[in-house]
Amino acid sequence: MSKNGFSVGRPPSEWRKQMSNKQLSTSRRAFLGAAGVAVVGGLALGGSAVAQQDGNGNGNAARRYRVTVTNLTDYQPFTPPAVVAHRPSVELFAVGDAANDAIRQVAENGNLGPLAELAESTNAVRGVAVGEGPLVPRTDPGETGLPYFAELHLDADASARYLSFVSMLVATNDGFAGLDTVPLPRATNESRTYYAASYDAGTERNTEMFADMVPPAQSLTGENREGIDGTGQSNPDIAEDGVVTPHPGITGIGDVPEAFDWDDPVAIIQVERVE
Repeated sequence: MSKNGFSVGRPPSEWRKQMSNKQLSTSRRAFLGAAGVAVVGGLALGGSAVAQQDGNGNGNAARRYRVTVTNLTDYQPFTPPAVVAHRPSVELFAVGDAANDAIRQVAENGNLGPLAELAESTNAVRGVAVGEGPLVPRTDPGETGLPYFAELHLDADASARYLSFVSMLVATNDGFAGLDTVPLPRATNESRTYYAASYDAGTERNTEMFADMVPPAQSLTGENREGIDGTGQSNPDIAEDGVVTPHPGITGIGDVPEAFDWDDPVAIIQVERVE
């Protein structure tokens, strides 16, 4: 399955059939090493606590969604997943455009702070939910005991017609899993399934070296390198001024094993309107 040819939200028929049967800058170390997640500004705390913005006469918490995010990769951990309910004017990222600061910080550092600030700065974002911790592959190569899926509860008013999702691909320089502006279910008990692809933020060169990655890239994958701790902040020496593109994967040019490569989609996002 081609990474570059994968269409987000429109999986090939074989994937649809197969998967229907399956069930912040804070430093990189501090943010990813925490047992839980606290997004600044009070927008989201943990996996089920969600804050919704008020305004424009829309009812408070008029709709509730259950969003299940599942890691489909064999070796690539995710940072705590973030989902956003919003109006059509919001676009978190677009292939061919430069990444905004919110996406850059997620992709390089796993830092959700700028995303929270973005949500607070616009009335077009109506709800946010964030997972309680990282999502590892089902195989759990680092023997962490962490889950490979997370169930989030997202509240938003009727003006929020769309969902976006983002999570850092931990064992990459600036990779992220993303889903941008897909329709939320309209009716109660209606559900929709989307497939998220992998993207390169274009903000950091892909050295594929653990020394240039967040410290949990080793512990979450079981690839502990003696004397190499990883870095607690973005490295200007490997910064680049590119655009968001489909991620090329792990090619074996550094010390990250080529086996850590993946095929798209990297995640399945199941959304159900429950109220």
